Amino acid sequence: MTVQVKPRGKYFEDFEVGQEFLSPARTITTTDIVNFACLSGDFNEVHTNWEFCKDGPFGEPIAHGPLVYAVMAGLQYASGINDGTLIALLQNDGWRMIAPVKNGDTIRMRSRVLEKKETSKKDRGVVTFLRECIKQDGMVAQEMTTKFLYKRRP
Repeated sequence: MTVQVKPRGKYFEDFEVGQEFLSPARTITTTDIVNFACLSGDFNEVHTNWEFCKDGPFGEPIAHGPLVYAVMAGLQYASGINDGTLIALLQNDGWRMIAPVKNGDTIRMRSRVLEKKETSKKDRGVVTFLRECIKQDGMVAQEMTTKFLYKRRP
């Protein structure tokens, strides 16, 4: 017997302008930073060299901006919002690195719906979010405006 599993994600119609979502949390580790340097090939000393960083503005290596962005994507997935209903990432605008993320920082993603637009295809719609990476102390580390294409309810 085959059982069809329904998506647990949100459809276009489920989003309301002004609605906010807070993701689960995740702690960034030195292993994350080193693994991202290996994956990306970005071995800039600000990310990989403790001695170099001791006298720098952050005192220790910091996470790559794109690493934090990638973790934010994972946190959004972990929230279940996109599970089975997201079609595509369409656009990021105004991506800003506001504060460093270091080893031991625990981050969450806060998303606020800014806009919804129907498309010419009746089975999908565009939702625009303000997405913020929030550190354990409440400080915003990154922010951006992002547009996603979501399924509409069948």
